[in-house]
Amino acid sequence: MKKEIKGQGATNNVHNHFEKNRYEQSIYQDDYEEDIAKTQVIEVYPKTIVNTVKSPDLSMAYSMNPYQGCEHGCAYCFARPTHEYWGYSAGVDFERVILAKKNAPELLEQFFKKRGYKPEPILLSGNTDCYQPVERKMQVTRRLLQVFLDYRHPVHILTKNALVTRDTDILEKMAEKNLVTVSLSIPTINEELRRRLEPRTSSAINKLKAIETLSQHGIPVHIMVAPMIPGLNTMEILPIVKTIAERGALDFGYTLVRLNDAVEPVFRGWLEEHYPERQEKVLHQIESMHGGKLGEKQFFKRRKGEGNIAEMIHTSFKVARQKYFAGKELPELTTSLFDGTKGEQLRLF
Repeated sequence: MKKEIKGQGATNNVHNHFEKNRYEQSIYQDDYEEDIAKTQVIEVYPKTIVNTVKSPDLSMAYSMNPYQGCEHGCAYCFARPTHEYWGYSAGVDFERVILAKKNAPELLEQFFKKRGYKPEPILLSGNTDCYQPVERKMQVTRRLLQVFLDYRHPVHILTKNALVTRDTDILEKMAEKNLVTVSLSIPTINEELRRRLEPRTSSAINKLKAIETLSQHGIPVHIMVAPMIPGLNTMEILPIVKTIAERGALDFGYTLVRLNDAVEPVFRGWLEEHYPERQEKVLHQIESMHGGKLGEKQFFKRRKGEGNIAEMIHTSFKVARQKYFAGKELPELTTSLFDGTKGEQLRLF
C-alpha cells in the first residue's frame, strides 16, 4: 500500500511533457518516500523579476514571484505546470524543489529605475507563494517589501501563509501611505480538510488570526476564497464569508477550480489518496462547470464557468456579499508617491 507523506500534496512525480523520456519509480527503492519528503532549495539568478500580465481577464498590470515551486503542496494549484519549464515535474518536484531568486530585490530596483517607467501596482505573488516556508530563512520577500517602501511603490500581496504578519512593521508603514493590500487565500475553515488540501500552509485558525493582526495595524485585508471545489468546500461559502467579515477583512474574491494540463493527474492522485469515496462525484461536478472538461483556459470563461453548480456558487457568494460585506471595500492604492530616485536618496542616510 502507498504510504501517505506528511506535508505533501502530490502522490508522485507526473510526467513532464517537455521531456522525451518518462521516468518511473522502481519498486525496489524502499527509501523513496523518505527522499521525496525532503525540500531542496536551489538559488537562481534571473535577469528580470517583474512580469507583464497580458491576460485580459486579470486586472493587474504586473506580477512577480521570488520563488518558483511552492512548498505548500496544494494538489489543485494552477501553477504546477510552470515547473515543467524548469525541467522538473509538476508533481512532487513542484513542492520539493524550490528555486529561490535571491537577487530579486536588486532586480526590482533596476525595474523602478527604468527611464519613463510609469508605476502600476504589482502583484506579489501571481504564481507561487511569496511567503511559503522557505521565506522564513531566506527573507527575499521581506527585502522586496523594503524596496517597495523605499521607492513608495504600491504592491498587492497574495499568500496562503500567516508568515505575512512577520513583516507587519514594514506593511504598516506602507499602509499609512496607501501602498499595500494583503490578500489571504482561505478556501476552507475546516481544519481537517485544510490539512489534506493545503498540507504546508498555515492552519485555518492562524490565517484568521492573521486577518485580525493585519487589520489592527491598519493594513487592508482581502480574502481569496479559492478555489471552489464542488463536493469538498462549496458548502462552506456562507460560513467562510461570515467569519472573515467578523475578523476584519474588507473584501473577498473567489475562483472555480480548474485542472489544466499536469494539474489533473496530480489532483486525481490526491483525491484517490484522501477521498476515494468522493472521487468520481467531485470530478464529474468539476466537469459540469467546464463544459464536460476538467480544465478551462479560455479567457473570462475560465473564471465564470457554466452549468447549475457554477451558478449555485456565484449565487451563494452574491448572497454572502450582500449579507456580510455591505458597505465594505478595499482602498485604491496610490501611485502618486512613487519616485525613481527615492531609494537611492534614502540610502545616503
